Amino acid sequence: MLSDNEKKVVALIQGDIPIEKNPYKILAEKAGISEDEFIKALKSLNDKKIIRRFGATLRHQKSGYSTNAMVAWNVPEDKIQETGKLMAKFPFVSHCYRRDPKPEWPFNLYTMVHAKSKDDCIKKVSEMSENSKMKNFDILYSTKELKKISMEYFTEEF
Repeated sequence: MLSDNEKKVVALIQGDIPIEKNPYKILAEKAGISEDEFIKALKSLNDKKIIRRFGATLRHQKSGYSTNAMVAWNVPEDKIQETGKLMAKFPFVSHCYRRDPKPEWPFNLYTMVHAKSKDDCIKKVSEMSENSKMKNFDILYSTKELKKISMEYFTEEF
């Protein structure tokens, strides 16, 4: 069960976070609570594992990254954790996750790579391949962005 303050915090962190020196103070004012109460509710949500994290959404194309690709890797299961941690550390990788392979699609590790051009993307994927020693992969280039919105759980007005 969520407290009233926790519900307010969840509703407010789903949208844009103010780009200000004290964003929690501004959000707390919208919620009608103090900044300390806002932060306490945020920590409580994290401690209860109701939220794991929240973060920024980068509009890649608008920021100069015109080439984006999902790279599907075929990684031996006994190397998946080690390889995933290594690949997630590359600064040009925004997502890294494991999925079950299928007989018709043997890939089990996915990384989203952002680059300035196709050549730059290939160079980055080659660097990842060299560092991880993973040679079996497929590069799936983004051709169109269809959706870039966050999920909403609460839509209360303050």
